[in-house]
Amino acid sequence: MSKIRKVLIANRGEIASRVIRTAREMDIATVALYSDADRHAPYVSQADEAVHLPGTAPADTYLRADLVLAAARATGADAIHPGYGFLSENEEFARACAEAGVVFVGPSPRAIAAMGSKIEAKRIMADAGVPVLPGMVVESEADEDPARLRAAAAEIGLPVLVKAAFGGGGRGMRIVNTIDELVEAVCSARREAASAFGNGTVFLEKFVESPRHIEVQIFGDRHGNVVHLGERECSIQRRYQKIIEESPSTGVDADLRAELGSAAVAAGKALDYEGAGTVEFVMAPNGSFYFLEVNTRLQVEHPVTELVTGTDLVRGQFVVAAGERLPEEILNPVFTGHAVEVRLYAEDAAAGFIPVSGVLSTFEIPDLPGVRVDAGFESGSEVSTYYDPMLAKVIGYGRDRDDACARVARVLEESRIHGVTTNRDLLIAVLREPEFRAGSTDTAYLDRHPVRELCPEPAGAGVHQTHALVAALAAMAARGAERTSLLSGLPAGFRTVRSAPQSVRYLHGAEEIEVRYELIRGELRGWADERAFEGIEMISGAADLVEAVIDGVRRRYRIARVGATHFVNSGLGVSELHEVERFPDPSDFQEAGSLLAPMPGAVVRVEVGEGDRVRVGDVVVVLEAMKMEHSIKATAEGFVSKLPVATGQQVESGTVLAVIQDEEAQA
Repeated sequence: MSKIRKVLIANRGEIASRVIRTAREMDIATVALYSDADRHAPYVSQADEAVHLPGTAPADTYLRADLVLAAARATGADAIHPGYGFLSENEEFARACAEAGVVFVGPSPRAIAAMGSKIEAKRIMADAGVPVLPGMVVESEADEDPARLRAAAAEIGLPVLVKAAFGGGGRGMRIVNTIDELVEAVCSARREAASAFGNGTVFLEKFVESPRHIEVQIFGDRHGNVVHLGERECSIQRRYQKIIEESPSTGVDADLRAELGSAAVAAGKALDYEGAGTVEFVMAPNGSFYFLEVNTRLQVEHPVTELVTGTDLVRGQFVVAAGERLPEEILNPVFTGHAVEVRLYAEDAAAGFIPVSGVLSTFEIPDLPGVRVDAGFESGSEVSTYYDPMLAKVIGYGRDRDDACARVARVLEESRIHGVTTNRDLLIAVLREPEFRAGSTDTAYLDRHPVRELCPEPAGAGVHQTHALVAALAAMAARGAERTSLLSGLPAGFRTVRSAPQSVRYLHGAEEIEVRYELIRGELRGWADERAFEGIEMISGAADLVEAVIDGVRRRYRIARVGATHFVNSGLGVSELHEVERFPDPSDFQEAGSLLAPMPGAVVRVEVGEGDRVRVGDVVVVLEAMKMEHSIKATAEGFVSKLPVATGQQVESGTVLAVIQDEEAQA
């Protein structure tokens, strides 16, 4: 057994930072890899050394096993930690590491191969006595025969789940409720699976309605030990991807926990499992559970297990990879408290969880007691279109579930995140929603609680109008700060004689807000549209911070400005306001009826032609971004008058994909 001295992390973002943190504590030198898009990512400078992988696409960089091994040789790394995703569950890469004399920090190639195919995985689990669901395989175009698919679905029983055989993360997955949906769902899932995983094989199995998604953390070593470290509840999902995880589960009692743990350990022993892994189950409302898959790697949500067991799973991975026995705290874990993790994504939840890109002008999550943040970004970081849009994992630990949820909700509310749209408000709303707090969670939770109901626009006192006024006052203070203040005791830039009110207009989404303000005989007055703010008292004013009494309440307003965009944070909430140019360029206006690309991506299908008639909801163009397909649908009935894009074309966010005119315009 030899100690690992230098590890190359074959990954990026927050998991690279996470591995580096434990490696440093163990006195293991670290090597990072970075693509062109990740050149300035925080993890790169956190490592002792770093190697550049030219290019941006994963297939040209992090998925290039030859380049990863060459980087290990060039830096003298004697181990490679694959993190999750990319090469972490690639049997050939694990085998290549062994052949190169480099320790692969993960399970054996045999275990990875066995679980890499969900079809083979189900067979092995069934033989080991682990409950599984029946299904069928679709691995060729011949298997797409509609009659065969319908017959299989009828035998399995609707609803049916279509799932990629060689992947995960919700890609290549569809739920089919009617026979009419089946053929298109299978074909679409196969296309997406082929794009994301290089293999379009999918399988059909019975879909358990209103299930919980429960997973069990297992750990094994080369000395015959296989143990479990309890379960994680992962039922709050969108696009079949988890966004909130916790441990323990509110739906699992001591007896059920023992059953789940025994099944997970049986799965691990059937594989002679080494290292960290996760056995995932779908659990019906009556408590019966069925095998889903084994993830032969560290999971994104591993921190909740670390917090409730007091362990370091990455340390355990290094120990096992070096050939040693499992540490005592993993062999005999002690469970205390409750942990909740949320995944903070750069995405527009209200628009269907569409991933977004851009520059994080501000990314500040406060350091509060009982809160852990695993982040891959910082202020100034760019969120690219090439990788998963997760910005950070925010994890709260407390003596009970309410304590943990409250801590995460509070730290998210106090965070300042500007520059890209995130799911922050949705996460806060779920953490505070009564049904969730009661522990009544399942994978249909967000179907019962739509985003627009969980996150309605602020009502009553005109939050965005107040923030628009504050943005104008902050901008005025900034201009005044550039000059010498004429009168002490007044914010710089305010006039002492009556003059016409100053005016500025902002856009909040599609809503335009006109702000006017003036100072008369020392009294500051302001208006936002028709709403008047009387007797405003400015305590202090600066470009980034305004403290003022408005509507009789004294508050601190933090302002961040990037170009013409103003981000205002206060106890009222957050507003993103775009200052309207006084003399806009006419070319900036889009033709009425234009369908715009909501994100950068590639056009994979054009479903209509010029002159075709479309109805609301008809798919016009399908984009692929971040390895997922996104259907762009008609928002009005009419005729396609323009179709300026073609299959295979790369488009930027805001590109006109089609123009739909109504019948009168067509005539």
